[in-house]
This record gives sequence, structure tokens and C-alpha cells, in this order.
Amino acid sequence: MAKFKFDDDLVRSLAKLLEETGLTEIEFEAEGQRVRVARGGGVTTEATAQPQAAPAKPEAATETGETGEIDAEHLPGAVTSPMVGTAYTAPEPGAPPFVSVGDTVREGQTVLIVEAMKTMNPIPAPHGGKVMRILVENGDPVEFGEALMAIE
Repeated sequence: MAKFKFDDDLVRSLAKLLEETGLTEIEFEAEGQRVRVARGGGVTTEATAQPQAAPAKPEAATETGETGEIDAEHLPGAVTSPMVGTAYTAPEPGAPPFVSVGDTVREGQTVLIVEAMKTMNPIPAPHGGKVMRILVENGDPVEFGEALMAIE
């Protein structure tokens, strides 16, 4: 494992950014090193040295990863989250959802909203087709690259 220098100033800067933005977690990666700062009762940090080479792909592709989440790479027609935030399936509380399983959507049609830093970001359908699966529920937290739904 490669050695790395722990940067106290970076951790302090990230913690301050959390405080200023109201986020609960932030992760920074550069030059094969990753620092994650999260809060919730106190600020915790995690620093790990990452290998420079991309990890090898598993021999047998599975639909779910270790966390039980659907792996977007193995889901045909996956619509993924472009950011960390909260997914909303409807434009406002009590309103009908943007789409339901079985609906036909057109390219560019808003299918979800992801709220990040108090900003509502519409998630457009990357292509037209039929909604086959919706993998998140209204108000679910989502990660960058997480599969949100499948459109075939």
C-alpha cells in the first residue's frame, strides 16, 4: 500500500464546507488519495490510499453490488443520478409521480428530480422508451452514478 501524507488542512477545509453548505457528507479524491468527511453527531474522517489502476471487473456480472443496490453498469437502459442528493418521484408533495412503471417517455422528458444543496435538479430521460423499473422511492437519498430507473 502506498504511503500518503495526511492533510489536516484539507480535512478542516472540507469540514468547513460541510458547515457552510449544510451537506452531511463530502468526499474528495486526488492523486490516488481519498478523504471523506461526514457529520451527524460529530465530524468523522476517513482517508485511504487508492490504487492508481482501475479495479479488475468481476468474472461474473451481477445485478446487485455488495450494498444490495442495483448496479447501473449491468442494468440495460439505466437512468443514473448525476449527483449525490435526494430523489423525488413527483414535482411536489401530494402530486402524481412524473412517471410510473409501464409509462412511455420521450427523450428529455423529466422523469425524476434530485435535490442537491437545496436546488431541485430535473433528471431527463436520456432516451425515449418504456419505463421498466423505478429503483428509488420518493425522498430516497441517492449517490452519484446510482441507478434510479430503467427505460428500455
